[in-house]
Amino acid sequence: MEPRMNLAANDFGGKFAKRFGNASMLVLQSTLPRTTQELVNLRVSQINRCGWCVDVHTKELAALGEPAVRINLTAAWQESTVFTDAEQAALAFAEEGTRLADAPPGVSDDTWQWVRKHYDEDQLAALVADIAMINAANRMGVMLAQKGGSYAAGTYTT
Repeated sequence: MEPRMNLAANDFGGKFAKRFGNASMLVLQSTLPRTTQELVNLRVSQINRCGWCVDVHTKELAALGEPAVRINLTAAWQESTVFTDAEQAALAFAEEGTRLADAPPGVSDDTWQWVRKHYDEDQLAALVADIAMINAANRMGVMLAQKGGSYAAGTYTT
C-alpha cells in the first residue's frame, strides 16, 4: 500500500511540515541526551504502531552506536536490565504521556517525581516536547499510511 499523500507536497502541508521539523530540531539541539530522545521516540512509536517512525528511530539508535539488545528490548524495557534508571524514568513518562486515555489521570505523580530526579528543567521541557512531537508524528504517519523500511539514518537530524 502506498502512502495516502505526501504531506509536504502541497502548499499548506509543506508549510506545516517545515514548522513541525523546526520544532523537532529544537528538541534535537537540547541538552536532553540524544539516546534518551531516540529511546523515547522508539517506544512511543511502538505503542502507536507507526511503522515509519519505528523504522526511523531504530535506525537512528543504531547509527548512534546503540547495541541491538537495547534497541530490541525497548518494547520490554520494564523487564530488562539494559537501561539506566534515568532512561527507565523517561520511558515510563513517555508511556504514561502517550496512553493518556488508558490510565487516568495520565502521568502519575510517582512517575513525575522519578523523571524530575534525573532531568533538569530544560531537559524536562525537552522531554515533554519530545513526547508531544513524536505522538503527533506517529498520528500523521498512521493517518497517511506511511510504511517503515526505507528510512536512511541521519535524514532528519541535520
